[in-house]
Amino acid sequence: MKAAVLKAFGSPLAIETLPDPILGTGEVIVDVMAASVVSYANEAFSGARNYLLDLPLAPGIGAVGRVRAVGPDATRLAAGDWVACDPTVRSRDDALSPDILLQGWTAGGEGGLRLQAHFRHGPFAERIMIPTENAVRLGAIDTADAARWCALNTLLVPYGGLLAANLQAGETILISGATGNFGSAGVALALAMGAACVIAPGRNEEALEDLTRRFGRRVRAVKLLGSEEDDRKRMLQAAPGPIDRVLDLLPPSAPAAAVRAAAMTVRPHGTIVLMGGVAVGLELPYRHLMRNCITLRGQWMFPREAAVRLVGLIRSGLVTLDHWDITEFGLDRVNEAVAHAAANGGPFKMTVIRP
Repeated sequence: MKAAVLKAFGSPLAIETLPDPILGTGEVIVDVMAASVVSYANEAFSGARNYLLDLPLAPGIGAVGRVRAVGPDATRLAAGDWVACDPTVRSRDDALSPDILLQGWTAGGEGGLRLQAHFRHGPFAERIMIPTENAVRLGAIDTADAARWCALNTLLVPYGGLLAANLQAGETILISGATGNFGSAGVALALAMGAACVIAPGRNEEALEDLTRRFGRRVRAVKLLGSEEDDRKRMLQAAPGPIDRVLDLLPPSAPAAAVRAAAMTVRPHGTIVLMGGVAVGLELPYRHLMRNCITLRGQWMFPREAAVRLVGLIRSGLVTLDHWDITEFGLDRVNEAVAHAAANGGPFKMTVIRP
């Protein structure tokens, strides 16, 4: 099969021929029809993000395709089925604390590297082998829409955070980082899940205006000015009542003050979920959290059932994929696609490879 291979950090991806994957029990082989390229792929491939990747391999994270072959333990999947390839591979021998691999992207540790030795290649290739449970059935779709369904990869991240927050219909949630790629998708999902109001803070006025234009009065945009105390007051003033949940999706470059300003808006007995990539320490007031019975939790990625539930939200019409502006590249132009993704990140923009 033809694939784009990362041979060493800092080198361009090389188009090569790799052996076809060999099917085993508990596995599915998928013909890749579309694979999204995240905006920070160039940072991953340069080594700047220090991701655990045992090179060389075909990278990428998540894809949409058609089942080529299934193992003997598959009871519902069949050749020809349209599926989303969930990149979150979990070890099967410890249900409480499984090792995790983001296939084609990064191992979560030593155990993840062992998983990577088997589920080696990502979706920047004509075919991919994934665990049976990672093939999420989409139902019938038009081939031309395969790239649009790659938005699942973006939506699943904030969806995992919203599920962790236990967002309930009628509640108010603040999404910190709402003007980013994952944050803007989180706004769309929170509304689909029945949030009465989404507080959307950010520094990018154009992106804030776009959110309110797309989603209407249930979104309250807040322009951040850089003062932790003043920004917190302005977020609270924008809310129609108490803020029940806070979901943080800020990028690695964000300062701790921005995380703290948003987190400290949550009401007593509320929930804060940390899901971003902030690279600095975070100081929160112990007594305030304790006395107000505030739940603080971290969340990485999403539970297994999230992808199935998300497909249901899309099929029901509660979430639309029409928000995304998509630019497609063939596999031979993979390095152009990586550069394009870096230069064209942000809300509702997606770069896709079509192997």
